[in-house]
Amino acid sequence: MNFKRLFMLFVLVISLGVFLAACNNEGEETGGSSGGEGSETEGNTEEAAEDEPVTIVYARGVDTTPATDAVIAAFEEAHPNIKVEQREMPADTGQSHDQYVTAFSSQSTEIDVFNADVIWPAEFAQANYALELDRFIEQDGIDMEAYFPGTVAAGKFNGRQWAMPQFTDAGVFYYRTDIVEEPPTTWDELISQAQELQGQEGTEFGYLMQAAQYEGLITNAIEYIASYGGQVVDENNEVVVNSPETIKAIEKMQEVVGSDFVPDNILNFMETETENAWIEGKAVFARNWPYMMSSSNDEERSSIVDNVEMAMLPAGDEGSAAALGGWMTMINRYSENPEAAWEFVKFISGPEGQKISAVEGGRAPTLVELYDDPEVQEVSSLFANPEFREVLQTAVPRPVTPIYPEISDIMQIELSKALTGEQTAEEAATNMQEKMEAAMAE
Repeated sequence: MNFKRLFMLFVLVISLGVFLAACNNEGEETGGSSGGEGSETEGNTEEAAEDEPVTIVYARGVDTTPATDAVIAAFEEAHPNIKVEQREMPADTGQSHDQYVTAFSSQSTEIDVFNADVIWPAEFAQANYALELDRFIEQDGIDMEAYFPGTVAAGKFNGRQWAMPQFTDAGVFYYRTDIVEEPPTTWDELISQAQELQGQEGTEFGYLMQAAQYEGLITNAIEYIASYGGQVVDENNEVVVNSPETIKAIEKMQEVVGSDFVPDNILNFMETETENAWIEGKAVFARNWPYMMSSSNDEERSSIVDNVEMAMLPAGDEGSAAALGGWMTMINRYSENPEAAWEFVKFISGPEGQKISAVEGGRAPTLVELYDDPEVQEVSSLFANPEFREVLQTAVPRPVTPIYPEISDIMQIELSKALTGEQTAEEAATNMQEKMEAAMAE
């Protein structure tokens, strides 16, 4: 009997335990809605966390204008919870590039946002230094078609956007209005007019350009190549420089450089030599960057004030093309604050940020609509000039490739040999193709 009572007591205890467990489970299930309230509390906590102050580091080159400070002040006013700390990089872009590589290769988190030369995005993307921006662009509905096409293409690699256009630059064609009635529209017309007009109004030369063996030679060559429909590296990162179009472009470049209307030492000309000869009134036509318009009208330096205008560069078989310059904004892949970093990138590359940069720093916007803004137009005669807008519309980036420095070196060597007569245009194109393909395969 004692055993029977003990057994019944055991069953009772077990039954009670099951009952209590069931009640507890029911309470937990009922608390599911209560758990929803708990989730809402967690969500509020997350929102509160987003409201907590965040400091991001913005690395950029030397800025002697008030533009950067003004952009940051406007951004912080619009985003009071995000503070931007500036880090000034060397004025030498090569040194800046190397410092970025050192930092990002060690996965440093010190820098969140950084300015990048238009030739860097593919390299930094390939090396896994940069954060792809497509998801941010899509979630915020950024219209990339609002930017000049070349500025967007410079930041795109392998189908993804790695950099946002910030401010731009492009090759410009200058001519003397006291000599020229209508500027040439093709390379052949340039050759004809330069020969005919050379010597007028005290000029010594018909045309000036940059033909020394350095990066400036590449920008000039890209303008010839693109105007004849050629490419160096295509959108699939394939080398396509050995083409009839590129060969024809090199031949036209040889014709110009080898003419009697350029300086005898044109193969030593960089931007500085071009500018100095131009503002001294020594040439009828010149190719340079937009900044030369300002020096052309500097009464303390220039002898051709009020006698200079600009136009699109001469066209080849496929139209006019200007080499793209300028800077972009990127996010360090290892940033600990990618969302805040994007908010700053979105602002500085957006309408408000770019307008401030234009008005306060004289930087050419990458957003087409800003060239209709009266305040932007007042900054520079170029910004109000429809021709300059056309130049930017036709601007083409230099080869978008992760090994751009090697590609540039190959082009400089082979093009220089072609311009000095050491090899033909066909040989230059063949050599560039072979050497670039070998570099890509390494």
